[in-house]
Amino acid sequence: MRLISMLIAFGLTLAVASAAYAQDADEVLVDPENPGVVYKKVTEYDFEDDVVEGSFVRPEGEFINSRKNRQQNSLIRIRENFLPEMLKSAEDI
Repeated sequence: MRLISMLIAFGLTLAVASAAYAQDADEVLVDPENPGVVYKKVTEYDFEDDVVEGSFVRPEGEFINSRKNRQQNSLIRIRENFLPEMLKSAEDI
């Protein structure tokens, strides 16, 4: 039973997939607002004969590579006069 259902599903897949053919490139579209204007449905651009000239641009200067495992100094400094300032501010209250 399972084999029959798989074969039916496979057959339906082939039937649906065979109906999806590519459209002809000669089909045209007519503009409803301008009846005299006709557009091609597919437009192809060919750039094979175009010559592109240019130069490779690099940044001026040197690249400096530094060591990655460098020990850095801490930017946080512990205040040594914090407690005397706290006591002084408490006396002013």
